[in-house]
This record gives sequence, C-alpha cells and structure tokens, in this order.
Amino acid sequence: MADTPLLELEDVTAEYGPFRALFGVSLTIHPGDAMALLGSNGAGKTTVARVASGLVDAATGAVRVDGVTMTREPTYRFAQAGIAHAPEGRSVFATFTVEENLVLYFRRSLGRKNVPAALDEAYTLFPRLGERRRQVAGTLSGGEQRMLSLARVLVEKPRLLIADELSLGLAPIIVDEVYETLTSIRSSGAALLIVEQHVQHALELCDHVALLDHGTIAWTGPSAEAADVVVDHLFETGSSS
Repeated sequence: MADTPLLELEDVTAEYGPFRALFGVSLTIHPGDAMALLGSNGAGKTTVARVASGLVDAATGAVRVDGVTMTREPTYRFAQAGIAHAPEGRSVFATFTVEENLVLYFRRSLGRKNVPAALDEAYTLFPRLGERRRQVAGTLSGGEQRMLSLARVLVEKPRLLIADELSLGLAPIIVDEVYETLTSIRSSGAALLIVEQHVQHALELCDHVALLDHGTIAWTGPSAEAADVVVDHLFETGSSS
C-alpha cells in the first residue's frame, strides 16, 4: 500500500542488561521522509538508531519495515530490506588504503564484477576520496574517514539511511560537505533518519523532528515548528547535542 510506512517503531523498549534505555518509543518514517532525532547526551538517540537497523533488539514493542514485523530479526534482514546504518565513529581499516577499504566492502556486498562501478560511484559522491585513493586510511583526517565510512553504505543506494552523529568532531567545512551529500542522497528518493548534534543542519535537511528525552519521545512535529522547542529543551538539559 502507498501509505505503508517504510519504518515503524511501535511502543519499543530496549535494554542493555539491567539498564533500560528506551521507554515506549514510537516513530514512523515513510518513503522519502527525512526525520531528525534530537536530544541531549544520553537521551537514547543512538539506541533508537540501533533498534531501527537491527543492531539492538527491542525488548518489547514492534519494529516493522514495509509493514512486515522485523522485531528481533538479525541485522542482515534489515540490510536486505534497504536499511543502512552509518554508525557514530569512523569504522575503517586503518592500515588499508582508501581504495582497499572500499574494494573489500564492495566485493562482499556487491560482488567482484560490480566493484569498478561502485568505486566510480564512491569517488563521485566524495571526490576527496578519489584524490586520496592510495592513501592509508589511518592517516586521513577525521572528516575524510567519515566520508569513507559513509561512501561504503551510500553506494548501495539504501531506501533508508540511518546516520548517527555524522558531524561529531568534524570541522565545519567538512560538516557542510557531508550534508551536501546527504541532500543529494535525499533528492534521489532515499529516506533519512538523522541523529545529530548540529541542530541547525538537521532542521535544514529534515522535514520532521522527534525530540528524545530520557528514553522517551518528548515531542514530534514539523521542522518549521521545532527550533524553539528543541532550543528550550537543550537549554534546560544543559546540552548542545
């Protein structure tokens, strides 16, 4: 059905051992949507991202993709359904070159015969990586390593990209470049779930906002109405993330 959500979390709780991180979280993302998930440090944003991509199991509640229940399904099932997760951090093989990192990933995910086209696509998305294709990944700047980890998932053209703190620790000029790529990806029809500390970037890119507070959804609404709500909340909690 046309109105079937691409991703739906319904009354989800999640736990790390005895610690409960999420309490009855419900979110809906339709094809082509872009949602910003904002909140203070420790609010549970990363846990929502991990539940939505199958990296963390929901303890209770339901996770659905295209209306199909995926609760506690393995991560590869989410990937097969077009859900891609770009986690916080730089997750690259530091002793391999840029191109070796990409070839290793693309051979596994796309097959050997598709590697040349995938490399071309990666270097089109991030020309800086093309310029540094022979450079050892561990010697790249933090922003360049983030581009490398992003390129691996974006080349596969996910239906939904879940991006966790992409701009964390990056120089403003690199943040702008990463967001230009996200805008392009969205224009191609992909949906986005953006966990972000740069509120303004997130509001400019996304149509909808969900504000998380201590593992619960405190507010949801259109980005145009979110600025004052988010700023007031983050001021109260003493956080800029």
